[in-house]
Amino acid sequence: MEPLEVTETLEPLGGAEFAPRQTYLNTSACALLPRRTVEAVTLLAEETAAGRPDGAGSFDVVDEARAAFARLAHVAPERVAVGSSVSVHVGMVAQSLPSGAEILFPEGDFSSVITPFTVRGDLKTRFVPLERLAESVRPETALVAFSAVQSADGRTADFAAIRAAAAAHGARTLLDATQSAGWLPLYAGEWDYTVSGGYKYLLCPRGASFLTVTEEAQDTLLPIHAGWVTGEELWVNSYGPVRELARSARRFDEPAAFLSYHGAARSLALLEEVGIERIEAHNKALAARFRAGVAALGHAPVRDDSTVVGVPGLGDRSAALREAGVLLSARAGNLRASFHLYNSAADVDRALEVLAG
Repeated sequence: MEPLEVTETLEPLGGAEFAPRQTYLNTSACALLPRRTVEAVTLLAEETAAGRPDGAGSFDVVDEARAAFARLAHVAPERVAVGSSVSVHVGMVAQSLPSGAEILFPEGDFSSVITPFTVRGDLKTRFVPLERLAESVRPETALVAFSAVQSADGRTADFAAIRAAAAAHGARTLLDATQSAGWLPLYAGEWDYTVSGGYKYLLCPRGASFLTVTEEAQDTLLPIHAGWVTGEELWVNSYGPVRELARSARRFDEPAAFLSYHGAARSLALLEEVGIERIEAHNKALAARFRAGVAALGHAPVRDDSTVVGVPGLGDRSAALREAGVLLSARAGNLRASFHLYNSAADVDRALEVLAG
């Protein structure tokens, strides 16, 4: 596969794959779909409507998406399970913990990382500021669960410190990479579990989500969604109990939503063609331009080098920006801008122009 022609400027990456009709700075809510992804989903829908043999969807394409995500996450495909959402993946982890286990979270992290644990009622949950997460791990901590990048304001966690603290106390780790996978390099093997919703920076349709599990952590994770698709041999388990669950992380698969995964395979291929390191540099440069511009207007953005930029106290400006054709989010009182490969310096400047007006 030949790489796409890209440059080191702040012009969009991805060639003709994207054609937004307004200034779209809202990838942290939902990404734009590449043209190739729309074509793949449309083709399968048409095959299904026509009753053709391929209309049911392809497990081979699901495995193509699994393998592409594995390469982006720097793990073997055998360590990747597919599913529909982060909360479903996290729920599996939550249901696998013994009663009384302590889970440590950052304050204000995304609900889907937290609620699957709190609804059990028999687990100990503890919340600390993000900057104190590593120092707050203690011997009784069973799991540290946190987002790589905070959804509300774009702050990035201290990966090395958290990983070291968890290892020192024998705690397992759950990293939610939903706001980072696709622009920040992910080394999933460094964590016991990672979860990544596909419809943000991974450019996938909703309904595609990825879980990675280390081989050691796999031994205590309950495959609560087990069904015929989770068997070691796929086509011999349609009736009666599954004879043998997959030996790999595929035992934790949900039945794949084929329309989503036919699109996901194409989206992940695009990310590989462009390159995550190149996307990271592009996105961070745009975010830095926006931070500097917001500061020049007299506002104080959250200090970080994330591609997600939170500006406290400006959340109420999101409606006026939308009316001017600039799409951002309001989260926890912050105006949240989020940049990706299809954005340009002109997009940043347009948002700043509206904010200044």
